[in-house]
Amino acid sequence: MKITGYSTTLYEFPLNRRMGDANSPSGRIRGSSSLLQLFTDEGLTGIAFGAGGAGPQVKSMVEGILAGEDPRRVTGLWKRMVDRVFKGGHAGLVNDAIAVLDVALWDLKAKANGEPLWKTLGGSNPKVHAYASGLDAPLSDDEIEDWYGTMAGDHGFTGGKLKVGLDQDADLRRIGRMKKGLERATDKPYLYVDANEMWSPKQAIRKVREMEEQFDIAWVEEPARRWDFLGLRRISDSIKAPVCAGENLDTLGDFLPYFHNRAADVVQVSWGMTGITCAMQLADAAYGFELPITLGGSPGNLNAQLAPCMPNFLTLEVQNPGPDDGVMTSDIKIVDGWATCGNQPGTGVSFDPEALARQKVETVTASAGPSPFGRRPGAGLWDNPPTAEEAAAAATGVNGEHYVPAHGSQNQ
Repeated sequence: MKITGYSTTLYEFPLNRRMGDANSPSGRIRGSSSLLQLFTDEGLTGIAFGAGGAGPQVKSMVEGILAGEDPRRVTGLWKRMVDRVFKGGHAGLVNDAIAVLDVALWDLKAKANGEPLWKTLGGSNPKVHAYASGLDAPLSDDEIEDWYGTMAGDHGFTGGKLKVGLDQDADLRRIGRMKKGLERATDKPYLYVDANEMWSPKQAIRKVREMEEQFDIAWVEEPARRWDFLGLRRISDSIKAPVCAGENLDTLGDFLPYFHNRAADVVQVSWGMTGITCAMQLADAAYGFELPITLGGSPGNLNAQLAPCMPNFLTLEVQNPGPDDGVMTSDIKIVDGWATCGNQPGTGVSFDPEALARQKVETVTASAGPSPFGRRPGAGLWDNPPTAEEAAAAATGVNGEHYVPAHGSQNQ
């Protein structure tokens, strides 16, 4: 089998709810993605989603390294791509390109084997624990309770992750509302909070300690800057909850200070960290330090395919129980709070060609791109709660209309 070529297609879609974090409390209502197809001379096609801004880097890697090669030699091809860019490093767009190509290569390898990826990677059980992640900074208190209540009642989630960081009084109140929603599935839900690097270490210690006076916090995610491994360690030593970090790192080298300094109690891993190949390396490295792994959000919940092969896997982030962009399809199902990989050969994530044709765009609009709001002014320096304008924008939901609470409740 030989790689003969590739294609990439950009597309946009409406979100099913306003999504945002402490850096974007007004949220956004549209998203975007890119479909990569890696073609072979035997009729199999490798599929991967992502790297929409890395078109030139993808082209360079395919034409300069992958064309004419056997895609089943995934690890060796990954190493060649990484070595190709060693001088400048493989972070940023180069990382995105290698990551999406690596996923497509693994998809091809598993398809050639006639089995789902979790089997090709060596897993023995396709069922993995998951938690609900709202990306919920723009949601009202009532929406918070309703959304987590639906995720608990309809899909069995026993844990949820709330975006925090801008308004401590609101955060305390909203953690309680998330807890109440999740109690539709369990009396003792897992309560995760995510500050998206909004705090300094001292701010984080003060705020999380106050949260812990009222709630049993299962972890606090990204409580300080991603590279501040000494600050993260200081936070971990000063609070009861584990520190979860690593989401925005790309390479094994980026994680070495975390491992050597015990900066994170729970290590975040994803296919986006230079691909599935690197994600597996990171999981093995963390296992060597007896550190648990959590897998982040992913297209079609793709990361569920990796979990059965990671010895210290803890739980999987699920932002939607199934694909909601109108284009993507997934063989990975959420039942009773667990993600179960199916038997479809490959990653189990594919696409609807007709929907892709309808939603295709030449360029992605700025508001639909990744992290369109950037880093919030004052982050790590002073408290900067949502402005009146941001609150008003958040209240319009996804259809331009103000939220109407369910069950006769009132906005708070």
